[in-house]
Amino acid sequence: MPELTWPGKNLEDPTPANLVTESFIYPGGHGYPTIQPENRLILGDNLPIMASLLPEYEGRIDLIYADPPFFTNRKYPVRIGRGEDSRKPDKWVMTEGYQDHWSNLDAYLDFLYQRLSLMARLLASHGSLYLHLDWHANSYARLLLDEIFGAENMVNEIIWTYHGPSPIRRAFNRKHDTILVYAKSKEYTFNADAVREPYNPNTVKTFGASPKAGFGKVPDLERGKVPEDWWYFPVVARMHNERTGYPTQKPSALLERIIKASSNPGDLVADFFCGSGTTAFVAAKLGRNFIASDATFRAIHTTRSRLVDLQTPFTLECDSTMPFTFENTQAEVKQESDLFHLDSQLELDYWEVDPAWDGKMFKSAAQAHRPVRSGQIPNILKIKTGGDVCVRLVTVQGDQFQLNV
Repeated sequence: MPELTWPGKNLEDPTPANLVTESFIYPGGHGYPTIQPENRLILGDNLPIMASLLPEYEGRIDLIYADPPFFTNRKYPVRIGRGEDSRKPDKWVMTEGYQDHWSNLDAYLDFLYQRLSLMARLLASHGSLYLHLDWHANSYARLLLDEIFGAENMVNEIIWTYHGPSPIRRAFNRKHDTILVYAKSKEYTFNADAVREPYNPNTVKTFGASPKAGFGKVPDLERGKVPEDWWYFPVVARMHNERTGYPTQKPSALLERIIKASSNPGDLVADFFCGSGTTAFVAAKLGRNFIASDATFRAIHTTRSRLVDLQTPFTLECDSTMPFTFENTQAEVKQESDLFHLDSQLELDYWEVDPAWDGKMFKSAAQAHRPVRSGQIPNILKIKTGGDVCVRLVTVQGDQFQLNV
């Protein structure tokens, strides 16, 4: 088989991260304080993070979805305003998101090669990897995956197609991404019945009108069909109820199809470029466990804010070289029985309460975050206390504060 090479190509033996548990989060108090969360949300570079997970998870992860930088050499800011006119981007309130910038193609390929190799080690024997890219680098990535998994273990090249405005004037509009699917072995999980969809009404009409339709092959029209390898889902910009403001956010319907097809309830799903957190969010909704990580606080915070709308407890962790830091604040929290009233001049995006603070491990039993479209963050949380109380706040700009009540 052909092999993709570049100067200095070599698989490293990365130093594992020292993972520190920052807090346990019990959305709405579900499971507090007895359940030890299985789900993990981790801040840090995913290369040392994956290396640190190998002793516990090598050969155990059932599905990995990877949505890495695309080699666009662009900066992607985060939209933090609410209620703005979507047709006037020059008026949006923005903050720093993430950079997809590389000194050259060799640097990008090395970045991808190291991480895809560790993902292959983490996958279970029946597991699958879905690698999401676009025209910038998908052809290079396919050669890397052929090398790592074996070309015979390629399952699909999926085209996610969408529509929208484009600045391109001298070529056809580029309106699709490519998702390369590779399995660890021939015994990979694929739940065809979980993703079937109705046949087109014209197809049903044709088979009803002619016994010769389909050259003698009559499908089970009531059961429906397995989708083709091209999928149309609208981009998140057109679905206001999903939009978090995080750049390049993927739609829930896309991840729902992937997770239903290639995992089972109770399985472990991982996303080491979790971004806006769609993979973890959908996995939790579908009864799967998850590990999600990202190198930026903004991504981890966005993911956390989405997950607290569910009833799935999770652990918030970080690489010890990227600790969460909290400042003091002049905000006030007044307690009346089991109600906490927040009075703050800060422009808050999120706040949470540990009603039995032990001074060591923060256990979040009540949370509030800004609505995704418009409106104010709730300033009252209800939770029964069991001792000292600690409150943590996150501003729209991403600053973190902590105070004791």
